[in-house]
Amino acid sequence: MRVSVIFLCVISLCFFSCEDVIDVDLPETETRLVVNGLLRVDFGEQFVPVEIRVTESSSFFEENQVTTLEDALIIYGVPDPNAPEIIVNQQVSNLAESAPGTGIYIPDPTFDEDQRIPTAAIAPGTVFILIIEHEGRLYAARTPFSPSVPIDNIEQGTETLFDEDDTEIVLTITDLPEVENYYVFEFGQGEFLALDDQFIDGQEFEFSFFPERDLFPGDVLPVSILGADQQFFNYVDLLVEQTENDGGVFETPAATVRGNIFDVTGLDNTLLFDNVNRPDAFPLGYFAVVQEFTETLTIE
Repeated sequence: MRVSVIFLCVISLCFFSCEDVIDVDLPETETRLVVNGLLRVDFGEQFVPVEIRVTESSSFFEENQVTTLEDALIIYGVPDPNAPEIIVNQQVSNLAESAPGTGIYIPDPTFDEDQRIPTAAIAPGTVFILIIEHEGRLYAARTPFSPSVPIDNIEQGTETLFDEDDTEIVLTITDLPEVENYYVFEFGQGEFLALDDQFIDGQEFEFSFFPERDLFPGDVLPVSILGADQQFFNYVDLLVEQTENDGGVFETPAATVRGNIFDVTGLDNTLLFDNVNRPDAFPLGYFAVVQEFTETLTIE
């Protein structure tokens, strides 16, 4: 018995002595502003829960660092039919950091007038423009309000995909007819699915989703459907492919995927912004204003 123990110890020491430390030189990455600007509209509430979160991208293996803005505001209204880049009867929501050092910007409560955005002011066709200033540079994003449809039914199925422990979530929605619709489904913990109505226009549609994470009996799973325009749909669809549940598509956007936020520093008209002449000057993240419906499912 003693000989065996000594032999095993010698073998173990040999293995440990053979381990070499390898230093890997990781490429330097440019620090970029990261904007998480997904605003979810529930018409059952009086105001939109506005929260714009800003961080700065970090090097490999490090978390993004919270940063602060010099200024932030949201302009919203209806485009002029004869000049869509112009917002008529525009209203402004001035933003301020909710607490120092959080990087979370909300309607400024110190203004004499209420800076919150009422849901009654939102309708199909309403356009929102986010303008922020960070470290002397000006950034802007423009997005339409994207309506959605409710979830007709959600239930747990019995099918599996790759593993016997897979959980099938079966959802049913009814698409709006004769309208080009896009949807984003959120299943919690960074799991998203993008869907368009190319083959389901105006129809009732049932489909299955298999969460990548393990779910257990008694777990309560929130499932949301978000409205989307084509640009937001494409953004989420591409990010889902790249992130694969590594923190969520709105937490650490992949550097290769550009959102809808542009560097407009020095431009004469921020309503006509683009990055035609600034292919490398852009932050990460996205700004969207979408209608949301949420249901919950208790796993059996």
